[in-house]
Amino acid sequence: MSNIVGIMQPYFLPYIGYWQHLNVSDTYVLYDDVNYIKKGWINRNRIINNGKEYMFTLPLDGASQNKRINELFIKEQRDKEKLWNTLYCSYHGCEMWKSVGELIHDIVVYDEMHLVSYIENSISMITDYLGINTSFIKSSEIKKNNSLKGQDKIIEICELLNASTYVNPCGGVDLYDKKSFSERGMELKFISPNFTEYNQKTQDFISGLSIVDVICSQSKEQVKNMLNDYSFLDI
Repeated sequence: MSNIVGIMQPYFLPYIGYWQHLNVSDTYVLYDDVNYIKKGWINRNRIINNGKEYMFTLPLDGASQNKRINELFIKEQRDKEKLWNTLYCSYHGCEMWKSVGELIHDIVVYDEMHLVSYIENSISMITDYLGINTSFIKSSEIKKNNSLKGQDKIIEICELLNASTYVNPCGGVDLYDKKSFSERGMELKFISPNFTEYNQKTQDFISGLSIVDVICSQSKEQVKNMLNDYSFLDI
């Protein structure tokens, strides 16, 4: 029985490529027991604000690259309220706001300060909205050899989940070796998003924005079509 596994750090309201990666997977591992990366995509992303690209950040309490992602907490509840106000001001005039405004509100102000639990809830709510049926597990819940690093750790996780295929975003091409996976009876694939243009509140289209921009600008069916607009790299 095939089991396509994807593994990625938990990102908050990430771009469409994250959801394509998730959607193509049967099992998705939220890689929460690895070190936090400052200026990454774990607690920030890009939206359109006043017609221009804008980076929002959800402040964390004592964030450090020496801490694991699952050790971090959101700084204050009022920071969520500030983010909600920013998103409301940016998107409440969009075509789909009546359909997704409450969803976005409930995601952002969700009463949870533990970062991974907070992001896990946001992923669950958006996958429910889009009808994605992928199952989730946090890497911290998998009994594995935590002394392993890099590719070796990924391969062990895949083996423990009985993966037939491991799918990784195309940015990781130089990190993984097909032969190492095939020797363990698994296929390695790299997924690359195609950035379909859609109507934005900008003069020129900006690709790779937060899923918030996508679901506010496109119908649910249009977003579902975007989930399948990707290719696998021929490597």
